Amino acid sequence: MIEKFYRRIIDGVPSAVIVADQNLRAVFRNASFSALFPSPVARGTLGAAVGCARDCKRCGKSDCAKSCQLISAFEDCFYSSKEVSRRVYLKLGGEEKREVTFSLTVKPLGGGLSMGVIDDALELEIARELQTAKSIQQRLLPAGKWAGGKRYSYLYIPCRDIGGDLPEVYTVGNSACGVIADVSGKGISAGMLTAFVKAAYDKKAYSPAQAISSLADKFSELNLDERNYVTVAAARIDKDSITYSMAGHNVPILLKSGGGITRIVLNSPPVSNWFDNAAYFEDTIPYSNGDILVLLTDGVTESKNRYGEMFGVDGAIKTLSLSRTGEEFIKNLETNLKNFCGELHDDVTAIAFDL
Repeated sequence: MIEKFYRRIIDGVPSAVIVADQNLRAVFRNASFSALFPSPVARGTLGAAVGCARDCKRCGKSDCAKSCQLISAFEDCFYSSKEVSRRVYLKLGGEEKREVTFSLTVKPLGGGLSMGVIDDALELEIARELQTAKSIQQRLLPAGKWAGGKRYSYLYIPCRDIGGDLPEVYTVGNSACGVIADVSGKGISAGMLTAFVKAAYDKKAYSPAQAISSLADKFSELNLDERNYVTVAAARIDKDSITYSMAGHNVPILLKSGGGITRIVLNSPPVSNWFDNAAYFEDTIPYSNGDILVLLTDGVTESKNRYGEMFGVDGAIKTLSLSRTGEEFIKNLETNLKNFCGELHDDVTAIAFDL
């Protein structure tokens, strides 16, 4: 009766708590610990209890135990009968493969038991939620390689766990459509805004300008301040022409199969609350078989090297000029950007269509 009473108390505390015996087997996890480490195993090895990606069944006996701070913290506590603190690094398995780091304090309870308490459980929970959000955002990315009979490739490199760019490719009727959006800010707030853009953008609209106008109307309903905005470039690829619309975004680039580059010039203000009744227009240009159409964000053109020089539109055009297909351009662009910049400080996104 008393044991059940104490278990209920520990189960209700906000700190993440795990109790293990001298065989390094978990005998109890409270609700907070289970929330941080949603392993299906309530009892068993410590590795199984946290969902370690390594040899859980032989936890404590396998080679990885020699460098495991989780194991050493409990072992040292048992041997010394004193409180032990460790900084623990783990690779977790399951659906959410992730790496976590946390501070662990292990205290002897007597009777061959020790209790481990995670001191920074809140930070670990936040990290877990960020990993989940990152996983969700990855699932928002285009899934295939073909749309409307056109082959496409894309590049998406967020500079943080959560990105503020959105590449979208889909089909309307028999036409391939490409949309690339860049929201203000970075991190969680930017990720939430990209999720809004994906949900609010009307992929049933045949007109790119109409789709952007509809997005602007829905954006205004959010009643955000002037610091929040979205730039958008949208294109519909028909049998022999491209219809496009812009909202404060980098201009698309068209590589002609016969040689030469066409920079598509048309612009309107970003989707924002800066202007009343902002208008969005569209235009149509022809293309030939073998051309390549590229949409990209300013994370590409404004990437800087250690000397402060920007990769620029010229860098993108040069990369495109030396590429035979959209897929080759995307691969070359990623390589050239990393060679030019080393470390990227903004989200980098591009879509390339083989026409």
